[in-house]
Amino acid sequence: MSIYKLSFKNLNRRKLRSALTMLGIVIGVTALVVLMGIGSGMTSYMKGQTESLMGDVTIMNSSAAAFMGSTGDSYLNKQSVAEIKNMSQLYNIKEETQFNTNIERTPVIVVGMSDWKQIKINGTPGVVIGKSPLVDDFGYKIGSKIKIKDREFIVTGITNEGGFGMGIIFLNISQALPLNDNKVSSITASTKKDPEVVKKEIEAQVDGTTALTKSDFTKQIDEIMSGITLFVGAIASIALLVGVISIVNIMLVNVSERTREIGVLKAIGFTNREILASILMEAGLLGLIGALVGLIIAAILLELGIIYLAPQLNMEGIKLVQMLPLWLVVGVIGGSAVLSVLAGLYPAWRASRLNVVEALRYE
Repeated sequence: MSIYKLSFKNLNRRKLRSALTMLGIVIGVTALVVLMGIGSGMTSYMKGQTESLMGDVTIMNSSAAAFMGSTGDSYLNKQSVAEIKNMSQLYNIKEETQFNTNIERTPVIVVGMSDWKQIKINGTPGVVIGKSPLVDDFGYKIGSKIKIKDREFIVTGITNEGGFGMGIIFLNISQALPLNDNKVSSITASTKKDPEVVKKEIEAQVDGTTALTKSDFTKQIDEIMSGITLFVGAIASIALLVGVISIVNIMLVNVSERTREIGVLKAIGFTNREILASILMEAGLLGLIGALVGLIIAAILLELGIIYLAPQLNMEGIKLVQMLPLWLVVGVIGGSAVLSVLAGLYPAWRASRLNVVEALRYE
């Protein structure tokens, strides 16, 4: 009998014990893949949206750049706006403005839009309100009148876009600028040459401004999301580690119960190395099978999340392949198998060192 057949036979002989041992691996892998998959998917989706919707460069007041956009308190001055509009290397120039106000005694962010492709709307562009709290709490709907800074508007659309705990309203830039004393928060534009070169030219020629390219935004997204993903991944890894530790315990029990059997195997010609390899393979199979089952369960859970939760989060375009990148799949399967083999090292070493005579006399 080969060591491969022996390893599979030992797993099959103790189906319940093997299944319970793998359960720890399954739970750990499922938790790890789901949490890291969510982080990976959101990162990929946000970067894709940035690449497809943003202009080549975004120009803002230097004091606002640290917040990946204007906070509503720092604006480009009129001279800077004029200089930017006159730059020959820029075209398709679009202004945006943002300010805070109150509606129904509730803080609301008002965003002036030039490009309505950036948000998903139920209705038509013009005066678009966020679902929460303006729709949910105050009953505004398409066709309702809404007053912004003493000016009355008719709601033309509703969006699920959030305002980070505040209400949010999107207006045409031509309507929003007069409400904000014609203050411009940022300008996006396409460039006639390399965006990185144009970025440096803008910052050198227009005082008090910072220009960000699509690459800068995606780097910031990577930095933020990678930290979050690593944090939740570390937490989920604890569950996987517990599953791996259970393999040490179970393999020690198995070796103890099979002492006489191991003695017989040695007596008929199995070497210490073959006994060692058999136990290690058994441990590795527990980790590998557990990882595969956990991965399948995680994929099902992520797909259900895409179907039922993504539309509510305004992320309909996200795909399972973005949440299960190849590096995550290979890393989890390979990592689980390797950790399981390492967990079986001591039990395997003990089994390989058993004395043939003492093992045969073991009751």
